[in-house]
Amino acid sequence: MSAPTSYYMQATPLATRFNALVGKLARLGISLAGTAELSVRGRKSGEMQRIPVNPHTYEDAQYLVSARGHSQWVRNMRVAGGGELRVGRKVRTFTATEISDPVEKAAILRAYLEKWGWEVNQYFQGVTAKSSEAELQAAAADHPVFRIAVSK
Repeated sequence: MSAPTSYYMQATPLATRFNALVGKLARLGISLAGTAELSVRGRKSGEMQRIPVNPHTYEDAQYLVSARGHSQWVRNMRVAGGGELRVGRKVRTFTATEISDPVEKAAILRAYLEKWGWEVNQYFQGVTAKSSEAELQAAAADHPVFRIAVSK
């Protein structure tokens, strides 16, 4: 699937250090508010790339949302088609399907922002959980969403 890659908010050096700490804590089994460490194979290097994420459950399905936009992990996920989520010794291998329908994405984004807005609103350019349906649908193109299916 080829998706637009226009919006991406790069992490500041401080945010990069904070993400490294949150990822390390997840590897040690300490999840902050439900965070996990995502590992996805790099599309160029072939090496596993790791980043902390906020897995989100909506209507009995699990999703990964890229608050920062079309990031490297998103581009890697599009090629790899899945990865691993880790909290301590618990590792969940999954496959991922990108959601393309803006109406479906808007509903997922609203629920995501209701739970995680305190952390990620700054990346949504003024769109919040209380924004209109039209505003959420417009923001959907800038924030990739993947439905994940955990392997048994």
